[in-house]
Amino acid sequence: MSHNEMIQLNQVQVTSEFWQRYRNLVVKEVLPYQWEVMNDQANINIADDPQNNGQDNNSHAIANLKIAAGLKSGHHYGFPFQDTDVYKWLEAAAYSFSYHQDDNLKKMTDELIDLIADAQDDDGYLSTYFQIDAPERKFKRLQQSHELYTMGHYIEAGVAYYQATGNQKALQIAERMADCIDKNFGLKDGQIHGYDGHPEIELALARLFEATQEQRYLDLAHYFLNQRGQNPEFFDEQIKADGVDRDLIAGMRDFPRRYYQAAEPIKDQQTADGHAVRVVYLCTGMAMVARHTGDQELLAACKRFWNDIVKRRMYITGNIGSTTTGEAFTYDYDLPNDTMYGETCASVGMSFFAKEMLKIEAKGEYGDILEKELFNGSLSGMSLDGKHFFYVNPLEADPTASKLNPGKSHILTHRADWFGCACCPANLARLITSVDQYIYTVHDNTILSHQFIANEASFSDGVTVTQTNNFPWQGDIKYHLENANHKTYQFGIRVPQWSQDEFSVAVNGQNVDATIEDGFIYLTIDQDNVDIELTLNMATKLMRSNNRVKANFGQVAVTRGPLVYAAEEADNEAPLWDYHVNTKDDTTYDYQEETLGGVGVITVPATREQLESTDDALYKSIDDVPNEIDAQLTLVPYYSWANRLNGQMRVWLYR
Repeated sequence: MSHNEMIQLNQVQVTSEFWQRYRNLVVKEVLPYQWEVMNDQANINIADDPQNNGQDNNSHAIANLKIAAGLKSGHHYGFPFQDTDVYKWLEAAAYSFSYHQDDNLKKMTDELIDLIADAQDDDGYLSTYFQIDAPERKFKRLQQSHELYTMGHYIEAGVAYYQATGNQKALQIAERMADCIDKNFGLKDGQIHGYDGHPEIELALARLFEATQEQRYLDLAHYFLNQRGQNPEFFDEQIKADGVDRDLIAGMRDFPRRYYQAAEPIKDQQTADGHAVRVVYLCTGMAMVARHTGDQELLAACKRFWNDIVKRRMYITGNIGSTTTGEAFTYDYDLPNDTMYGETCASVGMSFFAKEMLKIEAKGEYGDILEKELFNGSLSGMSLDGKHFFYVNPLEADPTASKLNPGKSHILTHRADWFGCACCPANLARLITSVDQYIYTVHDNTILSHQFIANEASFSDGVTVTQTNNFPWQGDIKYHLENANHKTYQFGIRVPQWSQDEFSVAVNGQNVDATIEDGFIYLTIDQDNVDIELTLNMATKLMRSNNRVKANFGQVAVTRGPLVYAAEEADNEAPLWDYHVNTKDDTTYDYQEETLGGVGVITVPATREQLESTDDALYKSIDDVPNEIDAQLTLVPYYSWANRLNGQMRVWLYR
């Protein structure tokens, strides 16, 4: 196919009521709030941060940059990767300009670019902890230093800021960083034959390559992916040379090599192991580099990791990471609901991975998982007011257990103001402000519409697509396609897994018999104006787990459309484990404008046992059965839980 036949996406304006609310919230609340926090001006309380990630209310992230720039004196404060809070905030701000021009914010971000440029060393290096307090240790302890991770986050932000505003300096900082890394890392003599303990630089360099077409940056990303695990002793050798007991982050030395995806080369790794965020950042980089280079071994690894995560290691909400110890994957089908981690960043990272896989192949499953992350696993990380956040996203919670059982102390039942390790709030902000980039994927002469987020999109060759809907509450998806230059192209629409048993498609008012190919239906468009109506099945569904998942055995979860639902103590008398759902009886659905900013509420018929007296025997004969009473459970979308009463919550309910 000749180049001029290919369609290109120009611009997408999100018009979805559901997502506009969140996008405006990020601009109005999240970005100003985070800016105050990073400048140590916010009145925040991180005392109940269960991970003990912050000792006081200061972020000091901007101050660190000022010290590195010589504008202030003092020591570095916070984690070695503290700079990344600033970079992710900057990236989120950059995306926000596409739908909300704000001169005041633009002035702040331009000045921030100047500050970052001043903080950058002459050779392009920038990681304030090492510049301020440990210049002799640069690149000497990569298992823990997060130096390439930190610079990777700036590179992503710099590219986004350049693309949003045309600011050349933002891009030049990124290029100088990449040049510094390129000089220091590689297989030549005198270079470091290694990589960062936390993947991120790989996907960042691939983005820089896409923005500049500088082949060296793609080659460097490819090098980091190929080099990982080639010498499993690499981190240990560095630690020995740097001084064993000089940890940059306490406890990081104790994790096994697979925690860092460094036990063996990627092409030999069979399962998605270790720190969940590291895995999905790595996978995103692998997918990008595989697409640009045609590296089949990398692509095979992407698919292997994808299948392991999605088929054996993912929660129904899209959350990943089964244990608080190391925020990590454990083993196949180990999915506990009340001690899990399910970090917000991991769901955001899984969205990145799914988006990149869609660019490689038109497979509906990638769109299904992206949808699951967007409407459930990621979104639950932020409160409806935009000022409180979850790091951990459990599927079962009880305030008493969180308070009194040390093994569940990481499970918050109300969102926190902030965290000492504040990766999640800014990560979620950059996903929400860039959600317009997650709706369509173009393959040659085919436009794939895989997310039902109402929008107006313009493509090359005079093609425009207007999508209208009231998703996720209703399943009527309407498209109006205009084709000014009479182009012939393919329009692919994802039919979600949850509606493949029942859906209908009409083109210009006429029903068409559409065949699903790998999760998509395809229509050939050659007219000037085409109206398409897709009707999805929005029936409430009761779901079960694969019976290898011990934690959910004999239990059901309630879903409707893309949303997973949860029972909360705010609507139901505790304890919630006391209810048994009647799977044969009808559920009811009601959209309630006043509840939780407007949500669909589901009522499920159930029975519950009368609670026995606290004076009763602890164990009894099976013949001594407590009385059962008819009841009903009221459920709200999982993303909206913990915005009212601080109480119990459950996603999985006994049958």
